[in-house]
Amino acid sequence: MIAPLARTLMAAELPVLDKHGLTMWAYAVLLGLDRGPARGQGVLAQEIGADKTRIIPVLDDLQQRGLIERRPDPADRRARVLALTAHGRAVRDAAQADIQAKEEKLLSRLSSADRRGLLNSLIVLSTVSREEIVGRDDGPTPP
Repeated sequence: MIAPLARTLMAAELPVLDKHGLTMWAYAVLLGLDRGPARGQGVLAQEIGADKTRIIPVLDDLQQRGLIERRPDPADRRARVLALTAHGRAVRDAAQADIQAKEEKLLSRLSSADRRGLLNSLIVLSTVSREEIVGRDDGPTPP
């Protein structure tokens, strides 16, 4: 039940992301950087479940559009720290608000108690590590 629903929700997000000029991976990057600057694209890729070599064009595009910045890492001048720009934060927030409006429409079908139960269940399940679920690291996961 989860996989078909997830695919449907992602399909519902695509036109919203397109409206904001974002791909699913670009949105995942902007959300990933919400926690603060990331020490390098490899770290960010791991955090969002992306392949570190395939994420480079996404980062290049976001940087060229002024949505993220790459700064030298003070601890290692050869490395780069990735961070959201104010413009990137605004685009991310607008896309996120539009997505949440669609989610709200779907969730309105549930009673208040069912919504709380669903949220609590998702919180618990999201804390289980990938390794614990899968048993080994199978590489990147789709956003």
